[in-house]
Amino acid sequence: MMTEKRHSPPSMDTVLNVLENQYRRRVLVALLEHNPQDAEDPKTPSDSELADEDLETLRIHMTHTHLPKLEVSGFIEWERDTNSIRKGPNFDEIQPLLELMQNHADELPDGWL
Repeated sequence: MMTEKRHSPPSMDTVLNVLENQYRRRVLVALLEHNPQDAEDPKTPSDSELADEDLETLRIHMTHTHLPKLEVSGFIEWERDTNSIRKGPNFDEIQPLLELMQNHADELPDGWL
């Protein structure tokens, strides 16, 4: 019997800790419009090309650091078998902040989204 994971609402410290990384922010903002997402396709900077070596390093970081942190926070659910992610039980708690960032992306410093 599988038990359902319960997540308590995140603290502001948890939210800021999760949002401190650009790639985690991009994953969360992408989920605003596309739920679920393919975890194999990390959101890379559109204005620069990553070398294959850098892309592989990013995939490793996504798999071992970023996606687990987002999952533990309850912001995403990560299906490792299919390598897909979808909004988690706490996504609604962070959604207004993500929408604010997305709606004002042109006013934010480079690299914030």
